[in-house]
Amino acid sequence: MSVIIAMCLYALSMSLSPGPTTIIAMSTGVNHGFKQSFPFIIGATIGFTTLLSIVGLGLGEFAAENKLFLNILGVLGSGFIGYMGFKIATSTKDIHTSEGDRPGLVDGAILQFVNAKAWMACLAGVSAFNLVGSYTELFTFVFLFNFIGTSCLFIWAFAGSKISVYLSNAKYLKIFNLIMGGSLILVAIYLVLMQLEIL
Repeated sequence: MSVIIAMCLYALSMSLSPGPTTIIAMSTGVNHGFKQSFPFIIGATIGFTTLLSIVGLGLGEFAAENKLFLNILGVLGSGFIGYMGFKIATSTKDIHTSEGDRPGLVDGAILQFVNAKAWMACLAGVSAFNLVGSYTELFTFVFLFNFIGTSCLFIWAFAGSKISVYLSNAKYLKIFNLIMGGSLILVAIYLVLMQLEIL
């Protein structure tokens, strides 16, 4: 039972802490409303569950041993995170009305495969709980992480939708979008600089 509790605490700490996925979930809640954030959250859940499963089934060992793979992933991830940041930072439409630039299911799923935080959460979790080859334990971990992670994303999106009351002024909304999008762009730049150091 203590392993289950440890898995839950790990999933909670990784899912509640700020990162590209949580920032986008919150920004979507602010700009489009809580219900409109559901496709992104569902996509992120599908993407992360798939990533965690395949890492646990053996891709994690390949990734850990193949630096070129991790470098390519880092570059692609930086680009995609920067792109999402740009979309948020340049969103200038009225609150709850801009459907075209709303992150959706595909964005959420792709983000998990190019997101360094998602990869680190999967690799560290699978390694820490020794899940490679332990299919029952892996399934349990995936299920718990899926439930807890999705719940946390809904919390971030809900918080964003509640903050939107204070951002009904277009000027404040623009400032919020610049801060959220800018923070993602900074993460992308940081990841690129890390890749350059590795190379």
